[in-house]
Amino acid sequence: MEELLLSRIQFAANISFHILFPTITIALGWMLLFFKLRFTATREERWMEAYRFWVKIFALSFAMGVVSGITMSFQFGTNWPGFMERVGNIAGPLLAYEVLTAFFLEAVFLGIMLFGFSKVPNWLHTLATFLVAFGTTMSAFWILVLNSWMHTPVGFEMRDGVAHATDWLAIVFNPSMPYRLVHMLLASGLTVAFLIAGLSAFRWLLGDRSAGVRLTLRTGVTVAAVLIPIQILAGDLHGLNTLEHQPQKVAAMEGNWETRGNVPLLLFAIPDQEERTNHFEIGIPSLASIILKHDPAGEVPGLNDFVLEDGTVKHPPVGPVFWSFRVMVGTGVLMLVVSWGTLLAFRLSGGVSRTNPWVFRGLVAMAFSGWVATLAGWYTTEIGRQPWLVDGVLTTAQAVADVPAAMVATTLAAYLALYAGLLVAYVAALTYLARKAARDQDIVEVEPPRSSAANVKLIPAE
Repeated sequence: MEELLLSRIQFAANISFHILFPTITIALGWMLLFFKLRFTATREERWMEAYRFWVKIFALSFAMGVVSGITMSFQFGTNWPGFMERVGNIAGPLLAYEVLTAFFLEAVFLGIMLFGFSKVPNWLHTLATFLVAFGTTMSAFWILVLNSWMHTPVGFEMRDGVAHATDWLAIVFNPSMPYRLVHMLLASGLTVAFLIAGLSAFRWLLGDRSAGVRLTLRTGVTVAAVLIPIQILAGDLHGLNTLEHQPQKVAAMEGNWETRGNVPLLLFAIPDQEERTNHFEIGIPSLASIILKHDPAGEVPGLNDFVLEDGTVKHPPVGPVFWSFRVMVGTGVLMLVVSWGTLLAFRLSGGVSRTNPWVFRGLVAMAFSGWVATLAGWYTTEIGRQPWLVDGVLTTAQAVADVPAAMVATTLAAYLALYAGLLVAYVAALTYLARKAARDQDIVEVEPPRSSAANVKLIPAE
């Protein structure tokens, strides 16, 4: 159990660090394409100014995602050999499709996107930006196909303990894939929207009043305000799909122990898995039944239905799932309040320049809120699948490698130290880029106009 727990923590640490950067690059690629298309259509320099600043952050995030993804993939062999031994016939091709259709596409055109603006025709640079954005989305598609299949496995048969594909179409479009894909793409959009709004607000507080900052500030807040209601709807549909295919996960999310109707939506509670009850409950009567069954008396599954007669527990650990779900939802509600509140403040104050500075400070505080919501959502999803690695097919205990616990603990400590340092460096780099952009803008604004003999116009006497 010690080896299993340490291996799970190590993989969780790797994927938690890795997912931060694709969450940025997926949507930021499309945002850069939007900036470029607007520049092409209007020839307004503010759009190109926004492109030049944010393409640097895209490049940094892309590099961090690639490196951490390679490290994570090695763990399939070092820590989880049972995964590929049992379901490698399905997981292997899906991972290969991601490399062939996405990674190669990004690798070929990323250089043109980053360095080719003044070296290739404008249409080719715009095309390169589109293909890189498309590549990041295709990468997310294939990874989420595999992840979704692990939650709702279909289209295969077991032969001598090994999974063999029988219907690739069913595997790719498995029951949870559309919901999980939409939910993740919207999460990426919200992450980027708040990052753009937060860094732009930071530059504004530093004194940068350039047209590019005004543009990205409004763009980030507007995109966030548009996407968050859609994400709430998509999350509700995803929850209903999870209730159908993984009811034990929903029971843990709701902290519901007995199958019953009129289940309250718990705003706060302390789940006690040993006593199989909750302490200090604060909830809204019947609201969980209304949300999940659209009926106040709707019956919601309870965790006690997933305990065998011999005491074996077949549901996930309740506390982590219960609390990570509430962190995700709470962050989403905060995103709704901040984005819509900021747009209202802009309107009531008569424009960005007249808005109270505390509004900008609030946006700075929310700059990385997308990371918080994304991680909380992933913890809800992945811990909520336990004890299964592939639902109903393979448990984590069956897949873990026979590696000494001391070895796993040593590498885990090294990973955590390295990732902490890289994360601090990444945030510091973003802060440096914002400060540098604000400082450069100040230099441009205070620079006196040039004058020379060539600029003097002689006016003839009348």
